[in-house]
Amino acid sequence: MAIKGQKFKIYSNEIKIEAICLHVEERWTYLRITEHFKIQDQSRVKKWMKRYRELGEFGLLDQRGVSSRIYRSG
Repeated sequence: MAIKGQKFKIYSNEIKIEAICLHVEERWTYLRITEHFKIQDQSRVKKWMKRYRELGEFGLLDQRGVSSRIYRSG
């Protein structure tokens, strides 16, 4: 659980894509990927894989602060 004032590590899209390629093409395990990139926990990489399978590279983009609503003027 998050602690008030806690800072979260943000990973670049390049790292996410490289991690996914290593898993898919080189058959690296989630554990090996997390150790190689110094990622806190394997579930983060599993979530990236799930979003990649569902949405492709678009699913890896940081979407925080992006509203799902479409605003119309007028």
